[in-house]
Amino acid sequence: MPLQVSDYSWQQTKTAVFLSLPLKGVCVRDTDVFCTENYLKVNFPPFLFEAFLYAPIDDESSKAKIGNDTVVFTLYKKEAAMWETLSVTGVDKEMMQRIREKSILQAQERAKEATEAKAAAKREDQKYALSVMMKIEEEERKKIEDMKENERIKATKELEAWKEYQRKAEEQKKIQKEEKLCQKEQQIKEERKKLKYKTSTRNSASRNLAPKGKMIKTFLSSESSEARRAMNTDIPELCDLKEEEKNPEWLKDKGNKLFATENYLAAINAYNLAIRLNNKMPLLYLNRAACHLKLKNLHKAIEDSSKVWICIYDIWCFKYILLLIGLQDYEAALKIDPSNKIVQIDAEKIRNVIQGTELKS
Repeated sequence: MPLQVSDYSWQQTKTAVFLSLPLKGVCVRDTDVFCTENYLKVNFPPFLFEAFLYAPIDDESSKAKIGNDTVVFTLYKKEAAMWETLSVTGVDKEMMQRIREKSILQAQERAKEATEAKAAAKREDQKYALSVMMKIEEEERKKIEDMKENERIKATKELEAWKEYQRKAEEQKKIQKEEKLCQKEQQIKEERKKLKYKTSTRNSASRNLAPKGKMIKTFLSSESSEARRAMNTDIPELCDLKEEEKNPEWLKDKGNKLFATENYLAAINAYNLAIRLNNKMPLLYLNRAACHLKLKNLHKAIEDSSKVWICIYDIWCFKYILLLIGLQDYEAALKIDPSNKIVQIDAEKIRNVIQGTELKS
């Protein structure tokens, strides 16, 4: 049973009541204060203070200050008037209980209203924060879309400029290609004229020479005899060869047989070794040039043909070299303009004339 506290003091004005209540040595944290507009309770075990107030007070604006082992209340009256006593008199236990219960219900309702108001305020705050966030996101989205649109417009302009530049470049290349093609066709026409002139000149000169077959055979046989005397036998690869394989004539015949079977690379190897043994035999160069021609190595074919100095006495050999040079020019012209039918036909004619020749034995 708690002990009722009666040694308190109070003062008043027309608007406020000042109540001082001693705590009697009880710890402050063990003190519980409950206040409504008609009821005031201070529970600090084992003591209890209750006051059934004379008139209603504004419990929301009223204050309580605890310190120096005392609780000081400042209670603001709802109506400005002087009270006769702090607590109403003539109150029985049932009325006290009703006042307590009513005060508790009022406190609970007020707490509920406060909770609901707090929740409503929180929802409003969340709603406001959400609307602000959505507005910010909308602004950011619009900003990003504007940036994308600007980038798209910029990229479109750059693409159009690049296409225009490419179109002009293609037109310029086409013009240059046509100019080069015209120059090449002019060069081919001039080369044709030169080739016809040289051929006619050589043919007229051949009438004043000795009979071709007898002259070339005599010269080549003398050259072959002289070439055999100049044979080089100091080649390391000769150590593994048989005696007959060290003969340039045997290697020449071997290359001719390989050429006949269209094994041009093996034939070139045979002629290479024969030339290393004896580089004074012109037929080796001529036959190797024919192999290169079959493999379409025109530069090497011309190089080997130009090494045969004896060919300047042979009208056919000279014509052979000129045909190779002319075919090389036609091949270059076809690389520039592969669809030129006239150049294709002329090149095929020269190729047929050259490849229609046989190896010299």
